[in-house]
Amino acid sequence: MASVLITVGGPDKPGVTGVLFTALAAHHVEVLDVDQVVIRGALTLGVLVHTAGDPEALQEQVEQSMHSLGMRVAVAIDRAGDTERRSATHTVVVLGRPLQARAIGALARTFGDVGVNIETITRIADYPVTGLELSVSAPDDERLRAVVAAVATKAGVDIAVQRAGLARRAKRLIVFDVDSTLITGEVIEMLADHTGTRTRVEEITAAAMRGELDFAASLRERVAMLEGLDAAVLDEVGASLELTPGARTTIRTLKRLGYKCGIVSGGFTQVAAHLVRELDLDFVAANTLEVVDGRLTGRVEGEIVDRAGKARALERFAAECGVPLNQTVAVGDGANDIDMLTTAGLGIAFNAKPLVADAADTALNQPFLDPVLFILGITREEVEEADAADGHLRRVPL
Repeated sequence: MASVLITVGGPDKPGVTGVLFTALAAHHVEVLDVDQVVIRGALTLGVLVHTAGDPEALQEQVEQSMHSLGMRVAVAIDRAGDTERRSATHTVVVLGRPLQARAIGALARTFGDVGVNIETITRIADYPVTGLELSVSAPDDERLRAVVAAVATKAGVDIAVQRAGLARRAKRLIVFDVDSTLITGEVIEMLADHTGTRTRVEEITAAAMRGELDFAASLRERVAMLEGLDAAVLDEVGASLELTPGARTTIRTLKRLGYKCGIVSGGFTQVAAHLVRELDLDFVAANTLEVVDGRLTGRVEGEIVDRAGKARALERFAAECGVPLNQTVAVGDGANDIDMLTTAGLGIAFNAKPLVADAADTALNQPFLDPVLFILGITREEVEEADAADGHLRRVPL
């Protein structure tokens, strides 16, 4: 029995696939594999078949049928019948704005140098970034991740590597940090604006996020600067929060898929409540500012949600929802997110410092949250089809 590989190319038009398979059917072949792609009206179609009959006769009929449609066709016959196809071991998502050819070239060359073979390449996004998903077979997981990280840094793109298989698409719960992740600013700095202490609070916050200060101690120091602030300011700040571009789309899409979505923050419950209502979140863990007689006391009530506390919150939410930790996702930017990111099945560092990015499974350095969806295997086309059906579809000019 011979195997025959047929590759068809030319302008896309109705009927090409039908005519090809009608020609093949006359030879009673067994279909082993099919791949078809259309890019800007140009069709490429590949079909691998087994035949017990005369492969030359099959070739002649296929060529005649395709040439009659003005299509190019190449036929390769293997009389040994070798049809072995390597299974992809990893999925690699490449994101850029813009995504330059030099980045893809550098990645492909590096793959060749370390014995990684690209099985398929598919575009998964054209907005707000360009995204490609590569299925690859790699002999060494650690080596693959190391060379990909080097390419990403040098080429200025984001590259996420995950093991291929069901686990990638089995995520069911996601938690977001709030400050500089789900929203564009830092809540405690917004509050400090009202006490004239913003500059000092910003300095302490930056050092804490870099991991240079103990988070709990630094939070107490910053909260102490808010003593005497009218509690009504908490609602003012909550109402003025600016979501990170793509936040609504990301959470709306994940909730459509049945994800449990929540926030785990070193910030404050009184402000986070606004996000819970606006985004219809399922859970929240944050610190609570003590209020007496309508004013902040400069203290935090109860146990502080610090680096370890964030990880415990993720574990608690996962247990309450009956979701194994390997089916959870965490997204954050600060040093106090590290334990949460490493506890989750997939930890995504978002515009984070190197200390955080190195600890996470992957890092995003784009000013949008939408790419979280692409890393999870959800395409922009799927997102927009669902949004259009619900009347939410719009593309904000970038």
